[in-house]
Amino acid sequence: MLTETAIKAAKGADKPYKLFDEKSLFLLVNPTGARLWRLKYRLHGKEKLLAIGSYPDITLKRAREKRDDARKLIADGIDPSIKKKSEKNAALDTFEVIAAEWFGQQNYKPKTRKKVEWLLRDWLNKYLGSRPIRTITAPDILAICRRLEARGKRESAHRVRGLASRVFRYAIATGRADRDPSQDLRGALAPIVVTNHAAITEPKKIGELLRAIDDYQGQPGTSAALKLAPLTFVRPGELRAAHWSEFELDGDTPQWRISGERMKLGDQHLVPLSRQAVAILRDLHAATGYGKFLFPSLRSSLRCISDNTINAALRRLGYGKEEMVGHGFRSMASTCLNEQGWHPDLIELQLAHAERNKVRAAYNRAERLAERRKMMQAWADYLDGLKARGDKVALNDAPEPAVAASNP
Repeated sequence: MLTETAIKAAKGADKPYKLFDEKSLFLLVNPTGARLWRLKYRLHGKEKLLAIGSYPDITLKRAREKRDDARKLIADGIDPSIKKKSEKNAALDTFEVIAAEWFGQQNYKPKTRKKVEWLLRDWLNKYLGSRPIRTITAPDILAICRRLEARGKRESAHRVRGLASRVFRYAIATGRADRDPSQDLRGALAPIVVTNHAAITEPKKIGELLRAIDDYQGQPGTSAALKLAPLTFVRPGELRAAHWSEFELDGDTPQWRISGERMKLGDQHLVPLSRQAVAILRDLHAATGYGKFLFPSLRSSLRCISDNTINAALRRLGYGKEEMVGHGFRSMASTCLNEQGWHPDLIELQLAHAERNKVRAAYNRAERLAERRKMMQAWADYLDGLKARGDKVALNDAPEPAVAASNP
């Protein structure tokens, strides 16, 4: 058996040599003087060698402990060399490494990509990034979510839990995790408080708003955006980043074709344009038609107006954020068109909401554009009536809607 004295006295020679302890443990002394612990063992009929560490980092006592641990594994049919390699790889499989690998395979739109990057960088990776993914527990993820909740960011807390779950599922699929601990947090997070976008839906007040918009004294582009918002009721982001190349203004069926890349759900969206919308667009073209965007930023024609421009203009008109926001034009149209008796399928399709029934969705996309054109023109005429006559216009004064098609 080896002693500490014998080990300390061992010096490098011309060739490597071995100093043997008991139970196949030995110290390999290299010509450089390096002293390395090794364990020789047999498993499944094959002779193997396990590297235990170097002296003096691993003392004689500790080397024997590691030898005994390895022999217990061998007795159970487990190869200690493979187990050691697996543990080393597991230590390298940190949350940040796996999250980066998963994220690199995603095809997010720029806005979503930026948000996911923020959640990973400033939250999950900040607190868990250096941890081996197998060591992360549900309380670890909950602690991050609680930090967000403390800042009033409940929705972000739920997004962090969902994002962590997607990373863990990827780790499971690639053999680097056994389960998804984020699933244990269901019901543990504070619920998201859903608030509807502020919107004006009373006919009299709609008329007042439209007249205020006509009197707006700001930038021509902002004025046009305010006028187009109720006529097209697309999402604010889709409106402000509109490209002139998307519009077909000539002919009997003018329309706005928004590419799937700019749509929330990733599908191309067609917006039939009323006569009123076409007139606004033709006037605007004289001011901004030289560039890419309908509503270029004042700082650079290479960028569109900011996502706060419409809301800021509404504030200048005297409408508070609890009364009307840019997104509210969608609620305005949805509420009034439903009350006027237009078929819900037409309204939902024009709002570009998701259709869960795929067969029905295919039918709607293929068959209902003509009906939507009638609805959009009737809606524009109705808004003109409210603007001209104010509170004298009732819902039943609206143009007669097209006959609603039967459900597919």
